[in-house]
Amino acid sequence: MSTQNENTTEAVETDAGTARVTWRPAEHARLVLAVSHGAGGGIEARDLQALAGELPAHGVTVALVEQPWRVAGKKVAPAPKTLDVGWRGIWPALTKPGLPVIAGGRSAGARVACRTAKELGAVGVLALSFPLHPPGKPEKSRAGELLGAGVPTLVVQGGNDPFGKPDEFPVGAHELVEVPYGDHGFAVPKRAPLGPDEALAIVTGRVVEWVASLG
Repeated sequence: MSTQNENTTEAVETDAGTARVTWRPAEHARLVLAVSHGAGGGIEARDLQALAGELPAHGVTVALVEQPWRVAGKKVAPAPKTLDVGWRGIWPALTKPGLPVIAGGRSAGARVACRTAKELGAVGVLALSFPLHPPGKPEKSRAGELLGAGVPTLVVQGGNDPFGKPDEFPVGAHELVEVPYGDHGFAVPKRAPLGPDEALAIVTGRVVEWVASLG
């Protein structure tokens, strides 16, 4: 990876296949935020791109992580265990800059970050649109993954997320920020009193504040 202040992309070999990391470096970085995508999309997700555009100005290098299944062009994510294998294999590349690493992701990527944060030595977890349960199936809760993260955790959740609205979340050590009217991708309806850019500004603004609190 280049040490200059420029965007770079590198392939990383893991036991689950070849992954890819796109770096958005900060000039005077003090932390790395590594974020992966969900089970149905990639790093082009608007919230991931917004964070990659905003955080480097605040001393945080952003690593946009593509899981091996996505790099291979598959349309469906593998089982959670395989996602964890891929993430573990990517981790050495994320720590290579020699900075503390925040593990993060959206949806399925948030679950991976929670499941592996403590063992990998992450200094925090950023959980974007954490899928607390499958839509319409609140009895199939994944709260244990979130509550078991074991490191400072910020959840950013849409107010109308069918995978779990903010008021459905259990009380725990995590912080939770609501994006009013937002769905699972933080999109807001046209009738909402805030627009899509304002919704994303809530995401980036709160993440900037939280990251600053980590040191």
